Amino acid sequence: MKTSIRSFLRNNSANMIQDLLRIISFPAIAPQNGGKGEWEKARELEKLLLERGLPQPEWYVPEDPTDGGVRRPNLVVRIPGRTDRKLYIVTHMDVVPEGDLSAWDMDPFRGKVMGERIYGRGVNDNGQELIASIYAVMALQALGIRPSLEICLCFVADEETGSTYGIQHLIERGLFSPEDLVIVPDGGNSRGDFVEIAEKGILWISFTVKGQQCHASMPHMGLNACRVANQLSFELDRALHKAFPDEDDLFDPPVSTMEPTRRKTNVGSINIIPGKEEFSFDCRVLPSISLDTVLEVVEEKCREVAHLTKADITYEILQRNDPAQPTRKDSDVLGLLCRSIEETYSFSPEVGGIGGGTCAAFFRKSGIPAVVWAHEADVAHMPNEYCEMEHLLKEAEVFAAMMKG
Repeated sequence: MKTSIRSFLRNNSANMIQDLLRIISFPAIAPQNGGKGEWEKARELEKLLLERGLPQPEWYVPEDPTDGGVRRPNLVVRIPGRTDRKLYIVTHMDVVPEGDLSAWDMDPFRGKVMGERIYGRGVNDNGQELIASIYAVMALQALGIRPSLEICLCFVADEETGSTYGIQHLIERGLFSPEDLVIVPDGGNSRGDFVEIAEKGILWISFTVKGQQCHASMPHMGLNACRVANQLSFELDRALHKAFPDEDDLFDPPVSTMEPTRRKTNVGSINIIPGKEEFSFDCRVLPSISLDTVLEVVEEKCREVAHLTKADITYEILQRNDPAQPTRKDSDVLGLLCRSIEETYSFSPEVGGIGGGTCAAFFRKSGIPAVVWAHEADVAHMPNEYCEMEHLLKEAEVFAAMMKG
């Protein structure tokens, strides 16, 4: 059966390429990024699905108030299985803007095939997986194989700008249940040997220190916000790492990271003592640690430094994603995915967590086990974004293995 599925996919590789190029020719860019959303791409995807023999998709269309109101469609295709339990493969239709066109060697929304690679905006993120999921269903249908579970291909909107009108909307509609098996193929590596089951919490904080500007030759006439900011940054760094030394070998690195990052420009001349400084911390926090406890340390340290220096210190939370509990290692969805990878590649994947955030976190926070896996080059959002033909074929084979059970 594995050989028959592989033969079907390789015999259809030219069609897979053409369908991928067809889909990416519709620039599904969010209105928040200057685009018109996913509507035209969703209509074309519906045509493609019907042409390829898949059922009529269900449409779930929330209204995005940006630019006076934009429809943000989500499509779900259901293929009956031998049981009523559902396997969801969730890919996204939206893409990021092309960026600097002069950095591209081709029209990003026409795409181009060169050797074993397909180039264009969205071919890697997330068109490769979208097409792979469609052709996995087609392979089973062509071979007369009824899936073990009900297969639900979910093509969502708004992944690149927060998933409010995509996955979060569908979860709020009650589309998913804790009994469902959910894979979000929107992150991986070039070998296909890593499955993500956990994510750290994310806390981005911007600090503002206000002192008193003055001439650098007369520092006693002012209050040097640069010096206070340096002190605060150092004290925060030390206090946070001391307060949260916990380790979890599921992650690499296995600790929470609390990093001072961006520093904004202050004064325009070297002989001016700045009266205002702004800097930021990027904190990636293990799931076992509450972000509220992190903020308690931040609050205490800001008060302490402000009292000692007489500077005015405030902070703003730019982003907060509270960590969800990891998907269990004995979960059905992880077991099914790992068996399918082993069947396809003849190796066992590594299972772990990441410091970055994916939309799988929305499922986990809702009590729905979800895993993240893809076999892809790490070129998302770059000029000359590409996908490898072999990666596309292998992904379709893994999805088909999961579907047949």
